[in-house]
Amino acid sequence: MRFKSHGLAPKSAADFAFLLHGFHYLKEDGVMAIILPHGVLFRGGAEERIRTKLLKDGHIDTVIGLPANLFYSTGIPVCILVLKKCKKPDDVLFINAAEHFVKGKRQNQLSEENITKIIDTYQNRTEAPRYSRRVEMAEIEKNDFNLNISRYISTAVGEEEIDLEATNDDLVEIEWAVQTAAAKHNVFLKELGLPLLPWHETSTPMVDDDPASGLEAALLEMPVKTKKK
Repeated sequence: MRFKSHGLAPKSAADFAFLLHGFHYLKEDGVMAIILPHGVLFRGGAEERIRTKLLKDGHIDTVIGLPANLFYSTGIPVCILVLKKCKKPDDVLFINAAEHFVKGKRQNQLSEENITKIIDTYQNRTEAPRYSRRVEMAEIEKNDFNLNISRYISTAVGEEEIDLEATNDDLVEIEWAVQTAAAKHNVFLKELGLPLLPWHETSTPMVDDDPASGLEAALLEMPVKTKKK
């Protein structure tokens, strides 16, 4: 009776067997939460048929993705499936809590703040960018009843906008400093009779008010162009 309505889970992965066993004994107004590997969200075959049946019957209420390395027995990331026999909303709430944890030396942990955020989001079914989203059954059906969280919640981080003008100014200042240093260095190389460093005549060396003998004069003899303000 436990598996008659949904079918048998494959012998190679009994995750749905445990789920259906618990779901069979769930009261009509009860709520069931079970921790499972992420594979139950997208694996095909018999598991896909079971998952599809549960979704079409409106029994899967929430999918919560948790961080990796939370448990002693395994380091893989897991998820929590919340199931109801009396589910009312025609959507599934996805919560991506995989990035919200306290990193430990051997094990990661969920802080009180992390746990509270998950519970509040679940209870209020609130949506937040990159964290939670309510997905209509029509969209899930278009995805062949695949519940992989990344299909519904984007975790991509937008590229930082680059201030091209400021970057150009920085490069100009760097080039200015390099050429000024090269000009000063060439003064000493010339005095020692050594080959000079390459010099770009279009550059403008900055002259310090340094009274050191001959240095300022030598620099002033270099090709000079007024620095753009």
